[in-house]
Amino acid sequence: MESETTYGEPLHRLAMISLHTSPLDQPGTGDAGGMNVYVTELARRLASRDIEVDIFTRTTSSALPPVVPLDDGVTVRHIVAGPFEGLAKHQLPGQLCVFAREVLRTEAQFDVGHYGAVHSHYWLSGQVGALARDRWGVPLVHSMHTMAKVKNDLLAEGDTPEPQERVIGEEQVVAAADMLIANTDEEAKELVNFYDADPTRVEVVHPGVDLDAFMPVPMATARARLGIPADADLLLFVGRIQPLKAPDLLLRAAADLLARDPSRRRRLLVAVVGGPSGSGLEHPTALADLAAALGIADLVRFVPPVRREDLVDWYAAASLVCVPSYNESFGLVAVEAQAVGTPVVAAAVGGLTTAVADGRSGFLVAGHDPADYARVIAKVLDAPDLRTTLAAGALAHAADFTWEHTADATLAVYAEAQRRMRSEVLR
Repeated sequence: MESETTYGEPLHRLAMISLHTSPLDQPGTGDAGGMNVYVTELARRLASRDIEVDIFTRTTSSALPPVVPLDDGVTVRHIVAGPFEGLAKHQLPGQLCVFAREVLRTEAQFDVGHYGAVHSHYWLSGQVGALARDRWGVPLVHSMHTMAKVKNDLLAEGDTPEPQERVIGEEQVVAAADMLIANTDEEAKELVNFYDADPTRVEVVHPGVDLDAFMPVPMATARARLGIPADADLLLFVGRIQPLKAPDLLLRAAADLLARDPSRRRRLLVAVVGGPSGSGLEHPTALADLAAALGIADLVRFVPPVRREDLVDWYAAASLVCVPSYNESFGLVAVEAQAVGTPVVAAAVGGLTTAVADGRSGFLVAGHDPADYARVIAKVLDAPDLRTTLAAGALAHAADFTWEHTADATLAVYAEAQRRMRSEVLR
């Protein structure tokens, strides 16, 4: 599928902006998560459609070269903006001008019209993308990924509200973008209801999953590789450790399971794969301290972020994957787990209501009461036939989400953004 530039030429080069987190970073810790996967996988699929993609990101190490080939047709361009290390995300707005200047300077090295469009990710990148749009005369497509107003409306206990500075910045980006990409229908409604976005400029494009990488592995094989007992009831959490993701809820649910039936202790195991992030960095040992306070420290295994190959084994080894977040724009972890054939128990919030087919690939739980999660988890653990049915449903549901479809639908959004810009120029 070909997309056209502002002046009717095919789209050959795209500038992606991912200011605050690099596609080269390991997902699961710091600020790296589903958005990193999204940017990387989308860029690769676009490159396979003969579109060169340059991803602009802030460099966080003096050891990183200015330009890093990520894949055929995909290049990561490191921009020096602020100190390499020790700069928290809330301090990044102070580096927007420097970052934007260097992005514009990079483009100026090429012929006019080098990039046919800009696709920015997260509000900080959108600020830079809006400037590039006006300077280069090309359309801006923006993906929010998360939104301050939504997060503040569903704030997790102990989490820090997003500042007004971000709220205003997001409003500005929504107003500036030619098109906005929402991960789900729910996110599209939030853009309209919370940010007064023009509904005709919002398009829903589901993220995907790499079905060649995330595929079924025999549970026994995965458990043997990971050193998990063959008869364990393994509850798995994957993601950044911060209040928004609510990993503490899984620990509390596990404790509730044991309080109801102490005999479960012989087989119960909880694995938390990921590292501290966001406000979770303020108390990096909080989850381990909670496990000790609940009397389940001996049943909880903390695992640093792992490579994709090992992550597949963790999904396959799990009896179920729990995604109890207070909000998710989509929930890639849920889809990845289902692609491996593992049922998911998730919060009935945001994009998770799309990522999980309630009753078919797993279960959605309303609210964040650990007792409610414990009851649903017990339902899956105690009914092997139900788990088998859910596992089959998980595979079928995950098959509906592919990066190839994401790329094709995103190209259509680029084309619409370009059409709108042409219309503005001709008026």
